[in-house]
Amino acid sequence: MNSLFPSRSRASRSARSAALQVATGPDLNWIHDGVRHRVTVWPEVRFEFEGTPGVWREGEFAATAFASTALGVTAAQWRRYLEFVPVAERKFLEGFSYGRMAALHVIVRCPELFFTLATTPALTAFLSIHLNLRGGEEPRWAEITAVFEREGLFGLLQWLGLPASRQTLSILGNIEDPDLPQRLLAPLRAALWDPTTIWALARAQHLTDERIAETCHALAA
Repeated sequence: MNSLFPSRSRASRSARSAALQVATGPDLNWIHDGVRHRVTVWPEVRFEFEGTPGVWREGEFAATAFASTALGVTAAQWRRYLEFVPVAERKFLEGFSYGRMAALHVIVRCPELFFTLATTPALTAFLSIHLNLRGGEEPRWAEITAVFEREGLFGLLQWLGLPASRQTLSILGNIEDPDLPQRLLAPLRAALWDPTTIWALARAQHLTDERIAETCHALAA
């Protein structure tokens, strides 16, 4: 005799199906330090965390939260998400792996810088951790945009503590992988102020993480 109510097995399958649909939606979801984080789909990109169950709040993420996406967000999740992103921005983000979420954060917070960053992707890493490089308690995205609009790219380099020169841009442009490890950014910034080191870096057509690390280590020795 057929029941008017769904069987437990059908109800269970329906619940699993609904959960799967949520898990495979276009938003990027991951857990960091026991807290659920998510980034909503383009173009209304919001960086949110779950304050209480089912209640999402927009806020600034710690650098460690972005780093945790390297393991917490799968390649399949990224493929679904990037389908909603415009072609130029999608190609830019596909150039990153470990630092892709941080790169997304930068171009969402400072869209005016996108075409500059597309030309020199390695600059993205410096912007993503500007709080560590410059100090302070709160991210300064509005100030970054204001500096760029008022003083251009060279003003932005100076604001980041980098030499404001075409040679700096040339070296950053020769970096093969824009996914620069955070541990290299401060040493590389210091190296770019040393005349001997900057000459050695400028001569390299293809700068790898290993080459940068060796050069910075030699300077510190």
